[in-house]
This record gives sequence, C-alpha cells and structure tokens, in this order.
Amino acid sequence: MKEYGNIIIGFGKGGKTLAGALASKGEKTALIERSDKMYGGTCINVACIPSKFLENNARMSAAEGGSFQDKADRYRKVIEEKRQLTAELRQKNYNKAVGAGVEVLTGTAAFLDDHRILVTYPEGNTEELYGKRIFINTGGTPFVPPITGLKESRYAYTSEGMMELEELPEKLLIIGGGYIGLEFASYYTNFGSQVTIVQDGEAFIPREDEEVSAAVLEHMTAAGMRILRKAAVTAVRDENGKAIASIKTEGGEEELSVDAILVATGRRPNLAELHPERAGIELTQRGAVKTDEGLRTSVPHIWAMGDVAGGLQFTYISLDDSRIVKSQILGDGSRTTANRGAVPYSVFLDPPLSRVGMTEAEARKAGYEVKTARLQMAAVPKARVLKATAGMMKAVIDGKTGLILGAHLYCAESYEIINLFKLAMDAGIPYTVLRDNIYTHPTMSEALNDLFAAVN
Repeated sequence: MKEYGNIIIGFGKGGKTLAGALASKGEKTALIERSDKMYGGTCINVACIPSKFLENNARMSAAEGGSFQDKADRYRKVIEEKRQLTAELRQKNYNKAVGAGVEVLTGTAAFLDDHRILVTYPEGNTEELYGKRIFINTGGTPFVPPITGLKESRYAYTSEGMMELEELPEKLLIIGGGYIGLEFASYYTNFGSQVTIVQDGEAFIPREDEEVSAAVLEHMTAAGMRILRKAAVTAVRDENGKAIASIKTEGGEEELSVDAILVATGRRPNLAELHPERAGIELTQRGAVKTDEGLRTSVPHIWAMGDVAGGLQFTYISLDDSRIVKSQILGDGSRTTANRGAVPYSVFLDPPLSRVGMTEAEARKAGYEVKTARLQMAAVPKARVLKATAGMMKAVIDGKTGLILGAHLYCAESYEIINLFKLAMDAGIPYTVLRDNIYTHPTMSEALNDLFAAVN
C-alpha cells in the first residue's frame, strides 16, 4: 500500500492549486482524477472556459449574420476550436502538476475508511492508498429531473454534452431558467437557434434585483427568446429525428418539436462513487460535504473544497478554498470562509449580468437607510462605441455611511467593472471615491462617475 502525506481527490482549481503548494514544500502528494479528459477540472474542460469561448464566438457570429447554414458552418468550426483549446489547457495543467512534483493518478477514488483510498484504474485494476491528510475536490455533476422519456431521448443534453454538439440546432428547448440555462439561451440565440426556455417559477431570476431582472427579461424577449414561466416539461419522446416535448403552461398544454433539449436544472455534489460515509464524513441536508469555516470536515484530517462543499459554484471560490485550506495546514489559520469578503459573480448573457452584495430589497429588509443610483447604458460613450447600449447599472448604498452595499450591472464588460465594486466594498471605500475618481476614456468604468453622481 502506497503512503502519502496528502491525497487530493479531484483535479479542479482548488485541488490542483493545493497539490502544487504542498508538493513544492517537499510533501509527498497524490492527485487522483478519474478521467484524463478532466485534468484541470470542470472549469477548463466542460464549464467556464469552453462556454465563454462559445459566448464570445456567438456574439461575433451574430454580427456576421448570413443564412442559417452559414451560421451552422461557423458553429461547427467553433466547436472544433473549442476542443483544441480545452485539450491544450488539459495538457498544460497536467504538465504543471507533474512538474511541481505531484503524482497524478488517473482512476476512480473511493474511501475504504478515513485514511485509506481505493483507486480503480480504467483497465480495471485497483490500488490501495494511505493518506495522512485527504482533500475532497470532486466538484458537481448535472442534475437530470425525472421527466418521462428525458433520459432516454437521443436529443437531450446537459450543459457538458451540449458543448460537444457539432450540429447547430435550429430549434432548442432549455429546461430551467437559472443562470446556466440563460447563458446557453443567449449563446444559441446569437448563433442563430430559435430558443424556448421553460421554467417552473413565475419570477424571472428571482435572486436578482427586481429592476435588473425586468431589464434582462425585456431584452432577452426582444432578442427573440421565448420564455415560458410557471411551466413544466411533463414528457419527452423522440419522433422522426426530433424531440417532442409536452409542456404544461398556465394556458394549457402544448407540444413542441425541437432539434435539441438542454437540461439546465442545476448541479449536485459529485459524491456517488466516493462513499464518504465509509470515512465517517457528515453531509449536509442538500448532499454536500459538511465543513467548518476552515473547510475541515467532521473528520479532522479530511477537508473539502469547491462545489462538493456546497458553497457558491464558481471556480474562483474553489481557488479561494485552496487558500483557506493552505492557511489552516501551512499558515496561521486566519483565512476562513467567514472573512473572504464580498463575492462577485457574472452571468455571461449578451450583455453580461454581474452582481456583488445586496439587492435594494435585501438592504431595506436588513434595516439600512438605503440610497440608490441608476444609469442607463445608452448614456455611456463607450457603450455607444461598442454598439452595446442595452442595459443598466444600479448601485445600492448605505445612506448613513456612504458605503456600497451592492452593485447590479447589466451591461457590456460588466464582468470587469464588478471587481472595482468588490474592492471598494471589502476596503470600506465610500461611493464618493468611485464617483470622483479619474478613469481613462472611453471606458465602461468611467460610467461610475455618472452612476454615483445620480445617488438619491
């Protein structure tokens, strides 16, 4: 039985970063990944990088125009370029880990007890490992709801499978009105597909600020997307080279014939093959690994990072998780999930939606004396340069202190600007500093001059 100071299960952002840090300290470290197609983790292979590559190319394709066949030809080339990109990144991540002294094992890991891991290799042979410390970084997996005929349909895909689809669907049905579903709706609309979104709730992206949600809904509808709310897909069947979806709406029932169905109904912690119960690891009610503020599990020498720990499902959170764990085992333990500050996020629509902090409603409910600022993007010179005048900015401010409580940006390049807000919020910088700052011109960030001049 091989013995290691550290066994890390999963080649995601947190796992690979921590593995490199530990190996560089001379600690014997094994990194287990079940597939050689997932070196580097979910983000670079089947999520962030390939999907944003599609998003960027979809916008360029929309600008080029042409017939549906022209768009389908471009789409096919983009999928092949995407494959080349992810392959290059996979190899780079593998080389970096090995170069740092990490032993990479390609196989499926399962706990035998709280120190022993059984690895089953693709050839079928197994190996038992002993780890003084063990780190779980197995990520999440798409959830497919129990809709009659859905799993059996040849034309139904999760987000991972959708990005491998070589033929552009003329008609696309998306089950789920969450962020992943809306991103793909935006991509495929720009590529030239006719997109229908089915969501079960009445409220559209209900976690967002009400004004901003309304702006997103208006723009996506105007772009040609059909969004059915308070609706559900009840059954799917394949017929004559199409998927036929039965949809129940407030107005009754209908059948929709489509070329592809994207199932975007969320992700679940990826633990099915790991058997954490054998190690005595406690799970949350939602099936994630239960951790404390230092990301330690109920077993003192086992930690969990990233999506599997049940937190925000962003690759940069997994990266920060590795910093927290590193602080716990190599540092002074001062870095925790409680002090990582405001967490921004972006939804890559067209234009992108970015947020950090509280909505206006949340701030009022929390008892703040709220002031707000709004700016329509048609008033921003750089937005006109980009021919991207749709959308708005909104800031939520503490009327007593002038500190920023939240920011909601539905505009071009919002994914860059939102980081200025995080920095200001974490540093306790009042909105007046951003209002009076000097920005380069023409840029989207200079819109903060006008946005914060409109505080009321």
